[in-house]
Amino acid sequence: MRLILGSGSPRRRELLTQIGVVADDIRPPDIDETPLKGELPRPYCSRMAREKALAVKAGQEDVVLSADTTVAMGRRILGKPADAADAEAFLRLMSGRRHKVITAMAVRKGAQLWENDVVTDVKMKRLSDAELRAYIASDDWQGKAGAYGIQGLAGALIPWIQGSFTAVVGLPLTETAGLLQAAGYPVFEGGA
Repeated sequence: MRLILGSGSPRRRELLTQIGVVADDIRPPDIDETPLKGELPRPYCSRMAREKALAVKAGQEDVVLSADTTVAMGRRILGKPADAADAEAFLRLMSGRRHKVITAMAVRKGAQLWENDVVTDVKMKRLSDAELRAYIASDDWQGKAGAYGIQGLAGALIPWIQGSFTAVVGLPLTETAGLLQAAGYPVFEGGA
């Protein structure tokens, strides 16, 4: 049994190693990540994880793990910013306010699919113009939902979370381990 990680995220690979799981192959799927008209953040995130898992080519006995992380301000989806102006707009929107980080996971083996998601409440401190400029200049926002990564420089901007820290990073470990085990992948035995 081989584990295929359907994600190009180095953070997800690192998180998996914390529970002793090393993917046998990395196959980032190429799917359209555009939200549907009127689609809410949580259903969107679940759909993305599911579509990623289904898009990865794998054998019948292979286990495919895919995930998606979405930042939500109310009904608004804050995906990966297109550029620095986009990142600044996201950060100004979240400054001094609470938002939700949703990470959905999908595990597929053959025709079977197991899914779960985790929602974490996050508060960003009120950002000064100097903090905002410095963070944008760091480029740490690039490729990250909501324009920040809590595990990096932005950790200094987040005074409070309620929920799963690893979900905010990109992969909630307890729930991911449960999905892998449901698919028959031996999580606590060092892989297959």
